[in-house]
Amino acid sequence: MALSKTASESDASLHVSTFASRYVRASLPRFQMPDCAIPKEAAYQIINDELMLDGNPRLNLASFVTTWMEPECDKLIMAAINKNYVDMDEYPVTTELQATRLFNAPLGESEAAIGVGTVGSSEAIMLAGLAFKRKWQHKRKAEASGGFIAPFLEPELEWDFRLPLVKSINVSGHKYGLVYPGIGWVIWRSKNDLPEDLIFHINYLGADQPTFTLNFSKGSSQVIAQYYQLIRLGFEGYKNIMENCRENMRVLKEGLEKTERFNIISKDTGVPLVAFSLKDNTRHNEFEVSDFLRRFGWIVPAYTMPPDAQHVTVLRVVIREDFSRTLAERLVADIGKVLHELDHLPGRLSGDLSVGVAAAPKKSALETQREITAVWRNTIGNMLAKVLNCSFLDADDFHPISNKEKMRQGIPLSEEDRIPWLETQRDVLKKNLEAGKTVILGCSALQKHYRDILRSADAAYKHGSFESSVQFVLLEAQAEVLAGRLEKRAAEGKHFMPATLLQSQLDLLQIDDAEGIHKVDATLNPQVIVSTIQAMLFSNTSH
Repeated sequence: MALSKTASESDASLHVSTFASRYVRASLPRFQMPDCAIPKEAAYQIINDELMLDGNPRLNLASFVTTWMEPECDKLIMAAINKNYVDMDEYPVTTELQATRLFNAPLGESEAAIGVGTVGSSEAIMLAGLAFKRKWQHKRKAEASGGFIAPFLEPELEWDFRLPLVKSINVSGHKYGLVYPGIGWVIWRSKNDLPEDLIFHINYLGADQPTFTLNFSKGSSQVIAQYYQLIRLGFEGYKNIMENCRENMRVLKEGLEKTERFNIISKDTGVPLVAFSLKDNTRHNEFEVSDFLRRFGWIVPAYTMPPDAQHVTVLRVVIREDFSRTLAERLVADIGKVLHELDHLPGRLSGDLSVGVAAAPKKSALETQREITAVWRNTIGNMLAKVLNCSFLDADDFHPISNKEKMRQGIPLSEEDRIPWLETQRDVLKKNLEAGKTVILGCSALQKHYRDILRSADAAYKHGSFESSVQFVLLEAQAEVLAGRLEKRAAEGKHFMPATLLQSQLDLLQIDDAEGIHKVDATLNPQVIVSTIQAMLFSNTSH
């Protein structure tokens, strides 16, 4: 007799699409294992969708690490993904793929090179250092990302084992060795330069296997990938790729120079990269250029130089194999767009009030404060409202004449003055919410119960829960900056509270972390402030 059963509606196998299943309707725990299993298709789709939010590796110009290899090599990597590199007896062919005479080691025809594959150049230099420490000798060693550059672009440069004092060389296979992350090499001049007592011998896998690494088990795929690149490209291929990198470096450098806005810090020799800084960073700096470039997909790091030169900030672009001339020209064009956009924005805010404008008379502290407050008043609210396609309201416009008069006289407002003022704003917010509209309100709702009044504009709000359609953003700034805001608006006849009352306001400020208030540094560039607020609000609504 045949038995059958009715499949439950929750049976994942019945769903035509993963997106039609229940697994995409619930949030997965991030820091603990879920209680139940989910189908492999759903697990893949969920993780893949999250990884979509990562940057594009090809556009990550901060990294030296290889981000592209030929599809044929990708296949070899996947075919070897389950081979343990340390199991030399089981995978003898993989072991034999490691040797190379790229660095002019003084070996006889029948001698074998002495070296080891590592996870990267960091492990390689640690191993080289350990070997040197054990020998108790003060000798010279060579180390460089350029270990895969100099042999092809500058073969006459004697930096390797042709120098008698060079006892070891370590290189990154996953940088200009053109292999994906996870491979480095350290090579010793001779067997005598690697102390025997540092080598660990194992035989439980079938035969004596010497090993000298910090990581005992690791995949073999990167070793095979390195071998593929060496035999696939040969000396000529590597030379052509390095020449292309250097040529595209020059294209980028010349494009930046034509803008007449940057100083080029890097040299034309060595590792192909372009480091550059703004000639004038009084209004906008390198960090803002880096931030704005991310909107085009580019990841171009900005950072300060080491001690004694930390006043210098640079942007750096690493030129890799997959960075073509077309991409170099596109990057220059996008940098031009960023500069144009920054030129039409107010200068960045400064916490120490040291904002300046090129070729303009030096401003007093009060003038600078007023400039900052003008940005706050006329830029942030309106910019954010424009981005969110909504209205901007100023809470000061809701004060009754009696409140304004008290503040003009320097008299702090009482609770009896504030509560009706807040309730009026709440009613306006409520009307907008009921109409399905978004609105931005600039308000000094300093205390928790003041904000609770505004939250109650949401009819579903439960007092004390802090869960409301009304969200709060706090622009954090120093007291003197806020004082400048008041003085500026008072001078324009647009405010009625003297700066002398500011401290009474700050004394009222009350923040509870449980409220989930978004905090933004008010000394950032206005566009950065707006983008940050937008991201915060989107993140909050998406969860």
